[in-house]
Amino acid sequence: MKKIIIASLSFMTATASFASAPISDKSSTKDQVSYSYGYIMGRNNAEVLKDVNLNAFIVGVQQGAAEQKPALKEEQMAKVLTQYKKRSDAQQIAAFQALATKNAQNGEAFLKANAAKPEVKTTKSGLQYQVLKAGQGARPKANSTVTVQYEGRLLDGTIFDSSIAREQSVDFQVSQVIAGWTEGLQLMQEGASYRFFIPAKLAYGEIGSGDAIEPNSTLIFDIELVKVKP
Repeated sequence: MKKIIIASLSFMTATASFASAPISDKSSTKDQVSYSYGYIMGRNNAEVLKDVNLNAFIVGVQQGAAEQKPALKEEQMAKVLTQYKKRSDAQQIAAFQALATKNAQNGEAFLKANAAKPEVKTTKSGLQYQVLKAGQGARPKANSTVTVQYEGRLLDGTIFDSSIAREQSVDFQVSQVIAGWTEGLQLMQEGASYRFFIPAKLAYGEIGSGDAIEPNSTLIFDIELVKVKP
């Protein structure tokens, strides 16, 4: 259970009573504070709280904050929490693996169909690219520092990152990004714009990245190589 829930509910039970009447802007400050803490925690921890009996949870917090004798022995609480965590972890792993398998299958199907398009080229690594605009300047190497504008999308069209939207180009060394970028940028010349279709193995693989990029996600990037720095 997240520490923020315990700490904040302990604060509430120690400093404010739960309002029995409906909460409004005319309620007492204590009741408004109590409700605000509860609502924000409930919203931010909905996933954690979905399997929790809130009435029993609040009783436990109240008794713990008052240092009363617990209804369950310490050994029993430790045992049931350990069992719950193992069960929850197993369910999360199974769901994660199922999602990774689904994304891998979707990515494979997409790349297979995409490779048949005449404007799309495929490298030995499996990277696919489309030239949107040819360049005439310098071509970067792995140790080059470049300035680019880019936009990244999932297969469903969801944009998960965009320097274009931020109206701010980015600088980095070619070898310090995902493998699909490192390979793809070295195909480009300064001033060019390419669209890259990057298999998961050349992106964030079986782990994914944060909440936006799921495991085994095939990614699409539009990249403009603005400058290859000396």
